[in-house]
Amino acid sequence: METVYLETTIPGYLISKPSRDIIIIAHQEITRNWWENERHKYELFISEIVIDEIAKGNLKYSTERLHIIKETKILALDDNIIKIAEKYMNNFNFPDKLLRDVFHIAFSFYYEIDYLLTWNCKHIANAHFIKQLKKINNEMKVRTPEICTPEGLFEF
Repeated sequence: METVYLETTIPGYLISKPSRDIIIIAHQEITRNWWENERHKYELFISEIVIDEIAKGNLKYSTERLHIIKETKILALDDNIIKIAEKYMNNFNFPDKLLRDVFHIAFSFYYEIDYLLTWNCKHIANAHFIKQLKKINNEMKVRTPEICTPEGLFEF
């Protein structure tokens, strides 16, 4: 079975107040559709970083987000993941505020996850970023996980 790492935006869009932004509304609906119809085809993973991030905010929604991912496997933080994240931060010259985003990628890389699922198209599911990430990972002679939104994981 293929593996999927759920970045924070997935449970965030899955359980949140409907947005007033038409694009975000579409993302929320696509996420719900993927969750209901496609997630069972994959082995799902998260990290403590995801748990920490989805626990914040409105108590009602944070409780629901934590509940919906309760059966998702949690990947352990390892010293090697920290080293990978540091290497990415240095190579991309990211500001410290993006460290959590880099950790999602480092977890996916370290645990050889097939897909990193995200709606963060600014910092993670960004074609320019992915190109650079693949270059760094090729230099390290390691595989880059496929990074996509839920739209990319619907079977045709």
